[in-house]
Amino acid sequence: MKRIGRLMVRLLSLQLKNNNLCTRGSINLLPFSAIRRNMMRDNTFSKKVFIKTVSDNLKNKYRKTIDDATQQELYQAVSEAVKDVIMDEWIATQRVMDKDDPKVVYYMSMEFLMGRALGNNLINLSAYKEVKEALNEIGVDINAIEDQEPDPALGNGGLGRLAACFMDSLATLGYPAYGCGIRYRYGMFKQQISDGFQIEVPDNWLKDGYPFELRRPEYCYEVKFGGYVQESTDENGELHFEQKDYQSVLAVPYDMPIVGYDNNVVNSLMIWDAEPKNGFSLESFDQGDYDKAVEQENLARNLVEVLYPNDNHVKGKELRLKQQYFFVSASIQRALARFKKHHSDLKDLPNKAVFQMNDTHPTVAVAELMRILVDEEHLSWDDAWDITTRCVAYTNHTIMAEALEKWPIEIFQRLLPRVYQIVDEINRRFVMQINERYPGNEDKVRKMAILYDGQVKMANMAIVAGYSVNGVAKLHTEILKNQELHDFYEMFPEKFNNKTNGITQRRFLAHANPLLADWATKKVGAGWITDLTMLSKLKAYADSPVAQQEFAEIKRANKVRLAKYIKEHNGIDVNPDSIFDVQVKRLHEYKRQLMNILHVMYLYNKIKENPSMDFYPRTFIFGAKAAAGYRNAKKTIKLINSVADVINNDASIDGKLKVVFIEDYKVSNAEIIFAAADVSEQISTASKEASGTGNMKFMLNGALTIGTMDGANVEMFDEVGADNMFIFGMSSDEVISHENRHDYNPVDVYNNDAELRKVVNQLVDGTYSPNDHELFRELYNSLLNPQQGQVADRYFILADFRSYANAQQKINDYYKNKSAWRKSALLNIAHVGKFSSDRTIQEYVDDIWHLDRITVNMAGV
Repeated sequence: MKRIGRLMVRLLSLQLKNNNLCTRGSINLLPFSAIRRNMMRDNTFSKKVFIKTVSDNLKNKYRKTIDDATQQELYQAVSEAVKDVIMDEWIATQRVMDKDDPKVVYYMSMEFLMGRALGNNLINLSAYKEVKEALNEIGVDINAIEDQEPDPALGNGGLGRLAACFMDSLATLGYPAYGCGIRYRYGMFKQQISDGFQIEVPDNWLKDGYPFELRRPEYCYEVKFGGYVQESTDENGELHFEQKDYQSVLAVPYDMPIVGYDNNVVNSLMIWDAEPKNGFSLESFDQGDYDKAVEQENLARNLVEVLYPNDNHVKGKELRLKQQYFFVSASIQRALARFKKHHSDLKDLPNKAVFQMNDTHPTVAVAELMRILVDEEHLSWDDAWDITTRCVAYTNHTIMAEALEKWPIEIFQRLLPRVYQIVDEINRRFVMQINERYPGNEDKVRKMAILYDGQVKMANMAIVAGYSVNGVAKLHTEILKNQELHDFYEMFPEKFNNKTNGITQRRFLAHANPLLADWATKKVGAGWITDLTMLSKLKAYADSPVAQQEFAEIKRANKVRLAKYIKEHNGIDVNPDSIFDVQVKRLHEYKRQLMNILHVMYLYNKIKENPSMDFYPRTFIFGAKAAAGYRNAKKTIKLINSVADVINNDASIDGKLKVVFIEDYKVSNAEIIFAAADVSEQISTASKEASGTGNMKFMLNGALTIGTMDGANVEMFDEVGADNMFIFGMSSDEVISHENRHDYNPVDVYNNDAELRKVVNQLVDGTYSPNDHELFRELYNSLLNPQQGQVADRYFILADFRSYANAQQKINDYYKNKSAWRKSALLNIAHVGKFSSDRTIQEYVDDIWHLDRITVNMAGV
């Protein structure tokens, strides 16, 4: 029976209880079985039950009817109805986990970019169509209801979205997992564009309450900061350590359900909120010390206000470190408490729990687990280290050495005094290993020590302690082994492995692109929803004129949908018959949004110089947030918007070129964008992008990639072939070679390319900033005149520009051949199977985690 049947059964049971037809404790399986039989015979009745339950929710929560409820209230009522059936499966899953005691992964991440839950939950409950029809019968549009849901502000970029995809795949594959993070009250920020500039405002996603979360105060834990460590010796001569004179907060978990696809499994995203241990001090307030009165409340609140507080100052660095320790300590305490419910011997912990550290942010987990095992569980150092090094694993997400997290020892030691002592001991023992392996080699110590040059190097600690160190694309892993982490690879080759990233097709096709999803199901069956390789059967349709036309109609409908969104949010009319060329991702210089907009300026110059040139209309679409303290990234946003203002208002080019910057890029508008894109911009400097997953989402939706041979682009190229991508630019080896030899001079490129020189000069000649010719001087200088200690054109924008422009010209020419373009689009979809996060997670399970699959049977419930 489909889950929708259980949904309606559960809703009817609530209705019966509300009507006093059954009382607490009196429900048995017989009436439920009878109800199920009625449900299967009368689908209309099921819809009536659903509508009645939504109506009751509105009455009980808002004292309103369906007719006078707001869209937000309808969203809350519908979500509560859906959550109720999830609760049954969530409880059943927990019972199975308690009974079977399987090995569990604790996926520890500073970010979980989940996206809206209502639609995705209905997809995974196999109930979307039925609920949509039920709402239609009362004149309610499910899309309008979904639009009322805020995107949970728990992440920012690819790191957080990957974590979300992984959680979906873990539940769908039936593997028990907890996602562990922070319940940020305002996220990173909500992006507003004012006069072309990014403005950061709080993202108050919790203001109306969030129906898909559950506060669990029974599982709160104390987390301590500061103070000092007091040492003592017991009667057996054993040393003991106790933190004194500290500040502390209570970590309180809020659980969110992660619904597996049509398998009854519901895992938990466990995000931690901070509450004061002592709360408001009336005594201090009465004495006039108002700051002291709310000191504990402020400490707790500051910990969970925002994601990635600006760390350009000491206070920001302190807060980031506190955040990391806060959720890591609470998560480990919770994990050990769960373990001890079933086990008395902590040496069994590696057989029942694994802590996957998603990047360096949670690496303090190594020292915190050691602290708890040694100080609180009274294990010897050697036993504790043996347990820890068989429990923790590390995923590296960056090739750039400067992005590997480091903390000033002074801050680390002051905020986490006992944890620092443990890090110091881990480092002391590891340096001994280095010296034994490489006697007298101080350079090895400099590169590999955890504590060195006044810094705590978190990646080094993760590698030393982790039993697995994985990259996230084949190229990325090879660069780690041969370049950035070569010394560690030389010492611990057995630890290193690759796990190429993936995406969940449930969200990014089934939910984001229902037209294409339904079409694919008609062609190859519904098996692709849990086995994306089934889409390979679409290869048989790639040459079919009928299939190509059907795909083209779907793509155009999605472009019309995005054009409507752009009109509503940007006030810009875009032509859905133009090429939609899209770059949406976190804004960083290595991702080279600057090169993209320089190319737009280049095209504009060419059209102005030759209005009759052969040019297929193009709409360039950007979406990105820049970190609040990242000046060049924020100036790039301003440049994109300034160029857009000039081009979009130039009637002389007859709409051949449009530029759009999507404000506040997030998962919900990303779904609309991916489905509409013709061209996917994946143009990072080769060797800098660890993997990327946006490239996979575009590929899944039938966009063709223009990109460098970087990250997962390399594996996409292997899958789909040179004829169905547009590759340009230097290889990773060439980039690394230039960096090692310091032999690249962008001024030479500038001087030898007149068209490029004109574009670069337009940054400072007032073309796009007539009232302030110096507005984009920093961007100009980053290419040609770097500040002291910096490198000119560090990310080889000018070096790759001409190759990029040539690849773009190929796109212009190729798109005119409609049959060829559509065939390539269909072949991209047909070859996307490798890039499902289901495949990635299965590889983690097989090679790293070794989890036990669970089965949740809802029969009789």
